[in-house]
Amino acid sequence: MSDQRTRPATTAELESVLRRELTTDRWAAAETAYALAVLHREQGDWTASRVWVRQCLRLLDGFPADTEEQVATRRTAVGGVPIPAYLHEGVVRARFGDPG
Repeated sequence: MSDQRTRPATTAELESVLRRELTTDRWAAAETAYALAVLHREQGDWTASRVWVRQCLRLLDGFPADTEEQVATRRTAVGGVPIPAYLHEGVVRARFGDPG
C-alpha cells in the first residue's frame, strides 16, 4: 500500500489489501471495505461505492455491536481515507444510505 504521507492509496491497492485481510482479520477487512466505498463515492462511481458498502455491511454482520468498545475502529485512516471512530451498520447506513 502507498505511504499515506505522500498520496492516498488507489482503489486497486486497497482491494489487494482487503483480499489479504479477508483471510486474516475480518474487522480490518470491514474497515478497508468502508474506505473503498468512500474512495469510489469520491470518484463519482456510485455503483462501485454501493458494492463496497454492501461488502462492509456483510463483514460487519455477526460482530457484536452492543457497546462502544465493540464497534470502536482500530485505525483512524485506511489508505488515506478517514475511518469513523465507531463502525457499525447504523454508521454505514447513515453515511451511505441504503446500498440497494
